[in-house]
Amino acid sequence: MAQAHTATIFKSMKDMQFEGTISHQCGVTMNDSVEARAIADVMAEKPGISVTYQPALIRIDGEGKMTFKMDEISEALGRVMTPYLFEISTSTHYGRMVMVDDNTVVLFGDMDEAMEYIKYD
Repeated sequence: MAQAHTATIFKSMKDMQFEGTISHQCGVTMNDSVEARAIADVMAEKPGISVTYQPALIRIDGEGKMTFKMDEISEALGRVMTPYLFEISTSTHYGRMVMVDDNTVVLFGDMDEAMEYIKYD
């Protein structure tokens, strides 16, 4: 019986190359679900965004920043999506996530740009 070979996003440590640079990339990984598919469908239409479907996961990656609009996702989903439900739907993220308002979640690859939204008293 022949063995199946499947591609993977994981690399062996010997194949890793570490650089002292900042990538400014950002992204989310979600368990495959109705909500995740709606989020992926909306984001796939945006320039500079890549969506990767794995057997049980959906990954969305971008450069610089990604803006998630809850009204756009709600329309694709057929029911209300809030920033709080969005956070539950995203298993993990990389970059700096900021809830700008009740309709907008932005994921920044550049910490300096994200700092404009962080207020200190």
